[in-house]
Amino acid sequence: MTDQYPMRINKYLAHKNLCTRREADTLIEAGKVLINGKKAKLGDKVLETDKVDVRFRTKTHRYFAYNKPRGIITHSPGDDERDIRQSIPLVGVFPVGRLDKDSHGLIILTDDGRITDKLLNPDYAHEKEYVVTTNEVLAKNFKQRMEGGVDIEGYMTKPSVVKVLGRKRFAITLTEGKKHQIRRMCAALGYTTAELERTRVMNIRLSGLKHGEYRPILGAELDTFLESLGF
Repeated sequence: MTDQYPMRINKYLAHKNLCTRREADTLIEAGKVLINGKKAKLGDKVLETDKVDVRFRTKTHRYFAYNKPRGIITHSPGDDERDIRQSIPLVGVFPVGRLDKDSHGLIILTDDGRITDKLLNPDYAHEKEYVVTTNEVLAKNFKQRMEGGVDIEGYMTKPSVVKVLGRKRFAITLTEGKKHQIRRMCAALGYTTAELERTRVMNIRLSGLKHGEYRPILGAELDTFLESLGF
């Protein structure tokens, strides 16, 4: 994704998902937008290296790390299924992204709709790490074959980072998220997936959470997460 600088300040604020261009103009007129410490004026342009501050936030968003158990649906459960919202007491938050029913591990929960596109859009290469157990013993060249990209039904996956953890167990770090991607990659190489756990999304880790538990994302961990997303 190519950004064009210098960029008009109202376009910049909209581009950063902070507000609409019209709302930006209102904030600028109210003196609530600073460029390098000075109040912005309508029509000002900014460079990518400029520091832009907006003093308008009244709502504090919430962010949680949740360890989804196996059997819990991320979205749209069937008649005999339970989804995340039915499984935890948190109100007003939603899961960002998916984990299939048979997988478990880290899901980010939030009430901040701004981060959805930033986290899931394939134009942004954010790392996600998984630990996988297979039913078959891993071949000696397994790491090399997985890391170089795997043809899954006509799509060649992007390079990944693989660490073999045992005869039937490995960790893999991806920067994309095709549907059932890891299971399909394994199947393409002749392996069936016995267990799949997501352990990390960017800098957010499970950090000892048991299945079904969640914790707030706060402080430096949250600052790093949001900064990496461009907020």
